[in-house]
Amino acid sequence: MPTDSDCLFCKIVAGAIPADTVYETDSVLAFRDITPRATVHVLVIPKSHEDTLGQMAADHPAGVADLFAAAREVARLEGIEESGYRVVSNVGADAGQEVFHVHVHVLGGQQLGPVGPGPR
Repeated sequence: MPTDSDCLFCKIVAGAIPADTVYETDSVLAFRDITPRATVHVLVIPKSHEDTLGQMAADHPAGVADLFAAAREVARLEGIEESGYRVVSNVGADAGQEVFHVHVHVLGGQQLGPVGPGPR
């Protein structure tokens, strides 16, 4: 499983940095965001290092499917599957990606506002 020794999320997968784990499989890890933006805010990451979701979709489409299946399971475990939840992935710096290891945010547990600032 490829890793990047400087990557924050690879260190979490390796257990070098603690995380509040919500769900885990052989291929994905889901843990609570340390700066939540909603009542429920869980990050779902592949255990192997992939820089962006776009690249992962091109190189490992089955891994992307695993990621989204895990996001749904997180929503079920967190009790927000029926009320609704948002799955967000920022791809690239202009979109706000801060950690260049694929991750999706599962957000919910409250009424969520619009997805972005709107047109300029």
